[in-house]
Amino acid sequence: MRTYFKPLHTLILAGALSTLAGYSMAQPTPGTGPSAGPAAHGQSMARQDPAKMQARMTQRLANIKVKLKLTPAQEAAWTTYTDAVKPTPWTSMGASHAELSKLPTPERLDRMRTLHAEHMAALTVRMDQRAEATKTFYAALSADQKKVFDEQFNRLAGGHGGHRVGPMGGQHGRHPG
Repeated sequence: MRTYFKPLHTLILAGALSTLAGYSMAQPTPGTGPSAGPAAHGQSMARQDPAKMQARMTQRLANIKVKLKLTPAQEAAWTTYTDAVKPTPWTSMGASHAELSKLPTPERLDRMRTLHAEHMAALTVRMDQRAEATKTFYAALSADQKKVFDEQFNRLAGGHGGHRVGPMGGQHGRHPG
């Protein structure tokens, strides 16, 4: 029973923290706004160039493909897999922040909860799609290829306990944080 509640508590905590982080970003402090430059922000995922992220992903997938030594019969499965695990663009909450600022606090809290639930539902759907694509591709691999894929998958997950799905993470598109 304990193992059931631990992921639930982790998910709730992560959701609360991401919501708070989103609202703290809505009100930049002096020296951290858009004019402060990249040094003030570091290299957070939210601020990275999507083209560079896409180039990195393309390179990682190319490296995995070489290591897997796919057969011509596996090419279609590879294409389906790589199409499914591509990141989706992260959408800005700018309009939502403007909308929220006009609401009284109780209504703002209710709207924040609704927005958060919608966002989490979309992330879950995308993660499920990537997981299914990964499982389908994995089933098309030989035993030796599965070992290579497992090694690459674990390395790219960066020791995060398998929370990422696919070579670029399960976020969803790319989600900051």
